[in-house]
Amino acid sequence: MREPPPALPLAAAIDRHLPEGGLARGALHEIQMADRQAGVALAELILGRLHAPVLWIAPGGEQPWPPGLQRLGLAADRELLAEFRQPADGLWLLEEALRAPALGGAALRLDRLDRIASRRLQLAAKGSSRIGLLLRDGAEAGPCSAVSRWHVASLPDAELRPRWRLTLLRCRGGQPGAWVVRASDGALWVEEPA
Repeated sequence: MREPPPALPLAAAIDRHLPEGGLARGALHEIQMADRQAGVALAELILGRLHAPVLWIAPGGEQPWPPGLQRLGLAADRELLAEFRQPADGLWLLEEALRAPALGGAALRLDRLDRIASRRLQLAAKGSSRIGLLLRDGAEAGPCSAVSRWHVASLPDAELRPRWRLTLLRCRGGQPGAWVVRASDGALWVEEPA
């Protein structure tokens, strides 16, 4: 039996709240977005820390801005983009991506999801080295089988750098917490506990 891959570190103050000392691989993680800009940026920062190609899945016409990816640590040539029209197609794309050994992870922006679909996604990721991210509008967030659930909201910043209130709402074997964080050059810096 293979040794599970090490967790993906986020920032020391945050990692202490996570059971593996970072974001678990072989797992689905949910990001509730108070605003879409913060959710997309956090997901891109996480995907940028993976050392393999990643897949971004979003409704038609909704794709990340390539120049912004580099600032968050994700080279545009490592990100594959996929669009969907029907939610079922987006779910299928994420499930297949979580089984694809050539990918390091994938993110899906989809607001509505039932527990059965989220369980299928978690099972697809389990036992792999991939990270699955499910981005949901905070107002629409309901039941989910994700290993962790986060909430992210933008905060003002005089220097116009990404700055958020990041809250770990729940994590299997972890401890909830909240932080004010800043993203810079692919790193996440904790400014203070929230």
